Amino acid sequence: MAVKIHRDPKKVALIGVPSSAGSHGPGAERAPAALRAAGLAARLEAAGYEVVDHGDTPTYLYQPDEEHPRARNTDAVVQAMSALRAKAELAVKSGALLLILGGDCAITPGTVAGVRRYYREVGVFWMDRDADLNTPTTTPSGCVHGMTVAHLIGRGAAEIVRFSADMPMVREPNLALYGIERLDPPEEQVLLSTPLRAYYAADILRRGPAATAREAVERIHSQQSPFILHYDVDVISSPDFTACGFPAEGSLDASHIREALAQVVASPQLLAIELCEYFPDLDEGSAAARFLVDLFAEALAARLRALTAPPVEKEAQAEATPAAEQPAAGLTADAEPVAAQPESAAAAAVSGSASDATASARE
Repeated sequence: MAVKIHRDPKKVALIGVPSSAGSHGPGAERAPAALRAAGLAARLEAAGYEVVDHGDTPTYLYQPDEEHPRARNTDAVVQAMSALRAKAELAVKSGALLLILGGDCAITPGTVAGVRRYYREVGVFWMDRDADLNTPTTTPSGCVHGMTVAHLIGRGAAEIVRFSADMPMVREPNLALYGIERLDPPEEQVLLSTPLRAYYAADILRRGPAATAREAVERIHSQQSPFILHYDVDVISSPDFTACGFPAEGSLDASHIREALAQVVASPQLLAIELCEYFPDLDEGSAAARFLVDLFAEALAARLRALTAPPVEKEAQAEATPAAEQPAAGLTADAEPVAAQPESAAAAAVSGSASDATASARE
C-alpha cells in the first residue's frame, strides 16, 4: 500500500489481547487488565508520551480441545490474531509505537500482519527462553504458543502459516532468538540448518547482554527494515520473576534483561513491542506487574529522551558513542522500504551451544 507513515516518537498505542487460546491453560488472558491496573499508561504519560489506548480484542480462552491434540484451539488463535491485526493496522497508520499486552505468544502473527499492511518487510527480535519452533508434527503438547516462530517463518499449522498473504511472514535472517536455553530435540535440529539468528543464554552471559543485543538488532537488518520486539516474561530466571507459566531457574536475571532491553528499545526502527505470558493469578500483591511496568517504562523513557533530544545534544551523544552503537537516524518510514539483501546460512549463523536445561512443557 502506497502510504507514507510519519512516525511520532511521542506516541504510544496500547492494545490488549486477552487470549490464552494458544497456551497450556487459562490465566494469560487476564494480563492486559492487570498491567493497566499497575499504572502502565500513567507511567508512560509521566515520561512524556501521548498514550492512546485502543482497548482490548475479544477474549479467547484456552480449551482442552482433544479433537485437535497436535494443534489445539487453532480456530480461536486465528480469531485472536485477526482481531489484533485490525487494531494493529489502525495503530501503525497513526505513527505510534505499538505496545501490545498479551495474552500468550501465539498472537504474534496478528502483529506482523498488521505491520506488514504498510511495510513490505519486517524483522522480529524474539526475547524468550524458548525457541517456539515446534510444529504439529513435533510438538509434545499441541499448544500453539510453542509453535509461533515456526509459523512466522512458514512452518507449522497450515491455517496459521497462511494467515497472512505474505508468506513467510518473516524471513529467517530477519528473526533473532535472544535468551534461548530450553529446546526440544526437533528444535535443535532446525537451528542447525537455518539462518535464524540464535543467541543462547550462555553465550549472552559470556559476551555481555547489551553487546549481544546490539549485534542481534543489527543482524536482523534493522538498518533497512523495521522490527517488532516480542518479550516473553519467562526469559528472566526465577526467583527474579515467577508469575509465568513455567517458572524455572535460568541463566539470565533481571539485570541482564534490563541491559538488553535498553539496547533494543532504543532503536528508532522499533515499531511494536509485545509483552506476553504474564500470569496475574501467580502474582500475589501485583509485584510482578509493577516490575514489568517499571522495566518497560524505564526503557521507553530513555528511548524518548534519545529520540527527542535537541540536535546539539544528539551530536554530542553521537561523538561519545562508537559507530557500531549509534542508532539508525530518522523516524519517517515508507510503506515499502528497500528489502534487505539475503545472506547465506553460513554467514548468518551465530555461534553458540544449547543449554543443558530440560525442554519446556510449553513446547
